[in-house]
Amino acid sequence: MRILLSGACGFVGSSLARAFAQGGAGHQLCGFDNFIRPGSESNRSELARLGVKLFHADLRSTSDLDALPPCDWVIDAAANPSVLAGLDGRTSSRQLVEHNLAGTVNLLEYCKLHRAGFILLSTSRVYSIPPLASLPVEVANNAFRPASDVRLPSGLSPAGIDETFATTAPISLYGATKLASEALALEYGEAFGLPVFVNRCGVLAGAGQFGRPDQGILAYWINSYLRRRALRYIGFGGQGHQVRDFLHPRDLVSLLEQQFAAPKLGADERLANISGGLPSALSLRQLSDWCAEKFGPHPVTADPAPRPFDVPWMVLDHARAAGQWKWRPQTAVRDIFDEIAAHALAHPGWLDLSAPF
Repeated sequence: MRILLSGACGFVGSSLARAFAQGGAGHQLCGFDNFIRPGSESNRSELARLGVKLFHADLRSTSDLDALPPCDWVIDAAANPSVLAGLDGRTSSRQLVEHNLAGTVNLLEYCKLHRAGFILLSTSRVYSIPPLASLPVEVANNAFRPASDVRLPSGLSPAGIDETFATTAPISLYGATKLASEALALEYGEAFGLPVFVNRCGVLAGAGQFGRPDQGILAYWINSYLRRRALRYIGFGGQGHQVRDFLHPRDLVSLLEQQFAAPKLGADERLANISGGLPSALSLRQLSDWCAEKFGPHPVTADPAPRPFDVPWMVLDHARAAGQWKWRPQTAVRDIFDEIAAHALAHPGWLDLSAPF
């Protein structure tokens, strides 16, 4: 199988490339990256050593993509993944749309030309913000959870958000680019007879992730805690109770292998939440407790001011993927912590390399 990875030297792309290369299935791997993200160059030599053929290309450039070799499957792992993108003063809204939506269109045109399958790594951030932001929650063990005495919105249960949950605006500019990419990918699949899958991922995390507060939060928090840098709990009373679920990218590979070999499926069978789910969900306060046990105490200040598009509890229910693909994550969340901590200890300058401000 010839596999092309966009964003191959980013955290998710490089993690998938390593997992495929080390998995022994004999895939021919190639990838491209524009190397604009600080830290992405650090993955280049290792991937080349593993036999991944790398190209310098920008997915916004059709001429760059025209120069890429034909492949059987494209995995779209390139995106600006910040929910604050286009609003944070670091990127413009036009740049966000060009990267995340126009880039997907260019990849779909590549797939149409080469009759390749397409797998979009999408996000939990396609789900509607207002019902999540107003979700009644209670605190248990230093973490939010949905209140037990209220009726939950349709598509949400104590196990998490399922694929039927609302995707109406507002979902952030970032979420809108991913939701539009999903729709276009499925339409291209129908129009041109291409196999297409949309995997809505929870928060992806692991060693070597580039750490910033708005993306790569586990890497940012663990590295910052270890180096005794300033940390803040932002919003929701400044207590750090907001919850997310986490997934290691390598746990996607068993699912992707099944999707490569799948027969033609209906629309609902080609879109699924792929997440760590409730067993991997935890709050920043709980992460700080783990860091304190690992590295010793370190103060975290409170900043109760709300942050745009933040929600108190975001956990994806991956029951559809478990039922259809018999898929479940393999890496426990505290194993992800340990992996990031080991990387942080071995790379004392990682925050300065990967997330300069």
